[in-house]
Amino acid sequence: MNYDAIIIGSGPNGLAAAITLARKNLKVLVIEAKEKIGGGLRSAKLTLPGFIHDVCSAIHPLGAASPFFKSLPLEEHGLKWIYPEACLAHPLDNEPPAILYNSLERTAENLKSDGRRYKKIFQPLVEKWDALAEDILAPLKIPAHLFTLIRFGIHAIQPAKLFAELNFKEERTRALFMGVAGHSVLPLAKPLTSAVGVLLTVLGHKAGWPLPVGGSQSIASAAASYLKSLGGEIQLNFHVKNINELPTAKVYLFDTGPFQLADITGRLLPDSYKKQLRKYRYGPGVFKIDWALNSPIPWKDKECLKAGTIHIGNSYKEIISSEDMVWKNQHPEKPFVLLAQQSLFDSTRAPEEKHTAWAYCHVPNGSTFDMTERIENQIERFAPGFKDCIIDKHIMNTRDYQDYNPNIVGGDVIGGVQDIRQLYTRPALRISPYSTPAKNIYICSASTPPGGGVHGMCGYHAAKSVLKNVFKMKEE
Repeated sequence: MNYDAIIIGSGPNGLAAAITLARKNLKVLVIEAKEKIGGGLRSAKLTLPGFIHDVCSAIHPLGAASPFFKSLPLEEHGLKWIYPEACLAHPLDNEPPAILYNSLERTAENLKSDGRRYKKIFQPLVEKWDALAEDILAPLKIPAHLFTLIRFGIHAIQPAKLFAELNFKEERTRALFMGVAGHSVLPLAKPLTSAVGVLLTVLGHKAGWPLPVGGSQSIASAAASYLKSLGGEIQLNFHVKNINELPTAKVYLFDTGPFQLADITGRLLPDSYKKQLRKYRYGPGVFKIDWALNSPIPWKDKECLKAGTIHIGNSYKEIISSEDMVWKNQHPEKPFVLLAQQSLFDSTRAPEEKHTAWAYCHVPNGSTFDMTERIENQIERFAPGFKDCIIDKHIMNTRDYQDYNPNIVGGDVIGGVQDIRQLYTRPALRISPYSTPAKNIYICSASTPPGGGVHGMCGYHAAKSVLKNVFKMKEE
């Protein structure tokens, strides 16, 4: 055997799997099709010289709070986090924006009459985050902290619409929560859509919503540097089309989507299992714009300049309507827009006195409809004069994303639908979701539990399964 383990794909989960195995002194090789590592963590010069843009992921609450990433000395390998004063701002038409500050107390005060209820819901979960993370950022298992999980589950199982209406009276509080729940990329009247809203709100107060200095590529670069310090190897510009092209190894781990796993492994996997992989469901895609700007975005309310992330959707009912239309294969006139303004806090992103902005909205899977005007109109609605600030832009529709990375099927950047039917059975129904019928082939991507997000936990748990079943080791 040339290697103990070969990992195909260098996204956060591929790197996490490789590091977990290399820590056990195993000989590890990571294969990457592109000229840069990172998958969804890449940064690039998409507009004018001197402007650095994040290709996919931009803001990383799960990255900073991930139990796995927190266990790594990434700061020693160049990673630096920036924490804006506010995690996010949610501007509204006729009143001040709702703001999720890092401070739970300050957020509750900003929410006026809903403040007490907000604090009652979220403070116990913030205090118990470490215990909660052990159970929810993992495959289905007997919970280690049952009562904490029940407290979370009572809220998480609810539709986001119901949760907001039952718990909050103020329109601005409902809008704030609905925008956070919109990261679920699900119809917000469906069960379980509160889970993402509750999770990301808790993380805002526990770990913040930080951005890495120099772009999201910095996370991948730090992880790769640490992997190399452990003796791990990385090979770039190797687009694997068939597993027989690879060096020999005791085990292969795929940081790819289910479709790519089926294609690359060929006859090594039985038709019955590949049929399950082909039935894997992908959700809406994204339409994204990166801007080079000659000034900061001129928000009506200057409080928005304190936040790294802006949710543009006005009322909670508008957000529900927008996300519902996408699932009906429609393109909303007033889309829910998720925007990041990294250069306000990281001077490395743009030339002096210039700025960047990054925004996307959800669209039907595979859509090529140009949402540029609709997104910019939404921003202009809350920041008059925004369009006059633009000096260049770069757009990516769902097909651009899939061409850029075949794992982003139809523009689905979170690796598949994360609803109650496919949360723990991704990518197929098995006792260990990371294993396959072939004893030396595993999958470790965001299409396995606990799902999408830059946290590395899918790769970590897949590698733990490999250590136990292939190498007969235990991961401490």
